[in-house]
Amino acid sequence: MNTYGYIVLSIGALALCNGCSCSSESAIQQVLGISAEAPVFLGCKAVSAQEIAFQFSLPVRVVSLHFDPPLEVTAVTEGVQVAVMVNQTLQGGEAVTVNMLVEDSRRNTLNLLVPFRTKNDRLPSCMITELRTEYAKPKVEFVELKTLSPGNLGALRLFIASNGDKPVFEFPPVEVDAGEYLVIHLRSLEEGVLNETGTDRGASQGTEAFPESRDFWVPDTKEKLRKTDAVFLMDQDDRILDGVVLSENSDASSWAKAELAEAANLVNRQGAWLPSPDPPHAVPSKGTTVTRSISRNETAPDRNSAEDWYITTTSGVTPGKANTLKRYVP
Repeated sequence: MNTYGYIVLSIGALALCNGCSCSSESAIQQVLGISAEAPVFLGCKAVSAQEIAFQFSLPVRVVSLHFDPPLEVTAVTEGVQVAVMVNQTLQGGEAVTVNMLVEDSRRNTLNLLVPFRTKNDRLPSCMITELRTEYAKPKVEFVELKTLSPGNLGALRLFIASNGDKPVFEFPPVEVDAGEYLVIHLRSLEEGVLNETGTDRGASQGTEAFPESRDFWVPDTKEKLRKTDAVFLMDQDDRILDGVVLSENSDASSWAKAELAEAANLVNRQGAWLPSPDPPHAVPSKGTTVTRSISRNETAPDRNSAEDWYITTTSGVTPGKANTLKRYVP
């Protein structure tokens, strides 16, 4: 689970006087009768609009519980998995922070401050349609998506393998129609850039933020996408909805980094990239530039393979618009 938090553990304290002292933590625990093994928080997940599940290494009970923004709690269970039932009033995919204090049977306590997203059961069908791996300020790298059905984007996550196991971008709740282009700009370098979550698609002021599409911005200035990489979309249940695997070279050394090979294999196992994730079956990215993007053939059926992709001719980059069919010939 991709959940993180700040965890504070308290197992008590003891002062011994009258000429006797003890500096051993284990001796203190023996005097107090406290177990050396304390509960560990393993993660949380919204499993439905009314239930959030919290996983622990040992059985615990909830001592106090607060949500921000507020959620009305209707029931709480105990055990290694704590189920919190709520009266849901927020949109699907809304960001929420929980402040929870739990304790085990020996009164070891654990305080959590953890962010999560409410359950979104209305994700639209989406596909990745264009990528730019190169950068020349103010034109930044981007990943373009196209919606194939209406729905709510909230909690849809974009992963790029070279950035590790955390999402590069997580969508806020946004109502979309079928056929919309969404551009995730992978750096924020200019004033006036913002996520277009409402009806005004011309609200963002950054370079290549066109009114034909919805623009979203990663709040960072560092490189996020490389010519040898794996890019994929994932829902709240860790299902990959679409993916693309890139390789600058066709030999196995392209996948020398374990995280790249692992991500490529994950996309392959879930059927989002076929026939295999090895470099010979990846999209050849050598030759792409700031003005030559890696584009999907939007007029052909999706085969989940390198056959769907090509490098456009010079000046063929089209963020937020239908892809050009003019191809780069080395």
